[in-house]
Amino acid sequence: MLTGKQKRFLRSKAHHLNPIFQVGKGGVNENMIKQVSEALEARELMKISILQNCDDDKNAVADQLARGAKAELVQLIGNMIVLYKESKENKQILLP
Repeated sequence: MLTGKQKRFLRSKAHHLNPIFQVGKGGVNENMIKQVSEALEARELMKISILQNCDDDKNAVADQLARGAKAELVQLIGNMIVLYKESKENKQILLP
């Protein structure tokens, strides 16, 4: 579980990132969760955008992705999700 200070730090780091994945009409599936998990192992911090045509609730989408990838939900603002997961082999971000 991340503290408020750590979440603020990660939000500031994620501000300049571009979204890597998009959740669209198909919603969240196993393949997407696998790809998100692999990308988090490589990057630790990433943005995912939710498209207008997504039928699912954005809170449910964020929760599904975070649980599936075993990551921390840093922020859900508008249609943008920020996820963080500490990398086992490629550690780049040092939390305060």
